[in-house]
Amino acid sequence: MTIQDLYGNGGTARADGAAVPGEPALRALVVAGIAAAAAEAVDRDARFPAEALAAARAQRLLGLLVPVELGGEGLGLGGVADVTYALGRACASTAMIFAMHQTKVACLVDHGRGQPWHDALLRRLCAEQLLLASSTTEGQGGGNVRSSAAAIEPDGAHVTLERAASVISYGAQADGVVTTARRGPDAASSDQVLAVFLKEDYALERLSGWETLGMRGTCSAGFRLRARGLPEQVLPVPYQTIHAETMTPVSHILWSSAWAGIAAGAVERAQGFTRQAARQAGGQMPPGAAHYGRAAASLKTLRALVAAALDRYRAASAEPRALASLDFQTAITMLKVETSELAVASVTSAMRACGLAGYRQDGAFSVGRALRDILSAPIMIHNDRIVANLAATSLMATVPGSLRD
Repeated sequence: MTIQDLYGNGGTARADGAAVPGEPALRALVVAGIAAAAAEAVDRDARFPAEALAAARAQRLLGLLVPVELGGEGLGLGGVADVTYALGRACASTAMIFAMHQTKVACLVDHGRGQPWHDALLRRLCAEQLLLASSTTEGQGGGNVRSSAAAIEPDGAHVTLERAASVISYGAQADGVVTTARRGPDAASSDQVLAVFLKEDYALERLSGWETLGMRGTCSAGFRLRARGLPEQVLPVPYQTIHAETMTPVSHILWSSAWAGIAAGAVERAQGFTRQAARQAGGQMPPGAAHYGRAAASLKTLRALVAAALDRYRAASAEPRALASLDFQTAITMLKVETSELAVASVTSAMRACGLAGYRQDGAFSVGRALRDILSAPIMIHNDRIVANLAATSLMATVPGSLRD
């Protein structure tokens, strides 16, 4: 089963699971077309995909996950995964920005809803189509998102935060930043909270640039973030809970959907090249046809993994204990490792199927940009770090005694 098979005919699902017409999917195709037209320039100039995000705002895609009563569309995660996949086929940077934004929105919906300040923010986000950036890495900690150096500091009726962020993707272009921090000056590095600051609440001082091999349009520069806001801008739920119940599963599912979209775009080019070469050779398959078969098979497995993760998350969401269980956390964490590596394999095979035409930077069958973009997948929150952490955690688990345990 594929992601789109979950909903049929390009449709999506609301939070209650009821099928609805595919309007968000159709709007996503409009945005994808605009993103695709600008993708080459975005990559070449390492610039923010402004055209695509303007289109996403115009098509009201930034509030898809927000409940209807707060001005959103109440779309389920499967529908948002479909949109992310469509954007990934068009422009990797646009898809990753969309995925990161939606992950922050999911955290606010799941853990801030019912709080007056956060409800008001969600309403404003939908009305103004605000774009939220994420700041979860800092200093020498790199991708260790479960450790913070900077702390929320009391300042009279306000709170402040100053942190040196290793990266804040599209930080300069966002309307707000959702950031981790230590709960207070005396808190341990793992005693974290999640706070939201809007553009009027903070200043950014650029610390590093973003001259990278791929994903160049995410503009993931490093910044010193200096923020001041109200205490209620800090979510009341400990970040440990947010991380397990929402941040990890939603980010891994949506990142994987973006990578699947990138792979699909490359496989589509490999298919076109293989068909053209076979026609020109009187029906004889070209030498790279076997690589096309591998690319298509890898993509099929990748999409099935995302679909299975969506099912697993939907089933576990009804019970917080299930979300926090070792089995679920292991599976959803390994999703990132498995899909990132499958996506790289799929795009690499697509390039080999196209041969020189895929290796070239120009032409209808070029796969170079997709390959450069997808190579980021195993190293953003490095797979080696994830596997090492899981190995340590798994030492506490019992090895199953049967297939059904």
